[in-house]
Amino acid sequence: MPQRIFCRECGEVLYEGELLKSPQDVIKKFEGRCPKCGKDLSFDTEAVKVKPCP
Repeated sequence: MPQRIFCRECGEVLYEGELLKSPQDVIKKFEGRCPKCGKDLSFDTEAVKVKPCP
């Protein structure tokens, strides 16, 4: 099942792929900042949304 991780501020796709990656790994990859808007990236389990892919 595909996974997508987005920036909460601007909606930029930070990761998209078949392999499951932890949000912490994606945050580390971008050194804690969104490459598009520059906002700090964080992971909040309360804000996670799980949706089926079409």
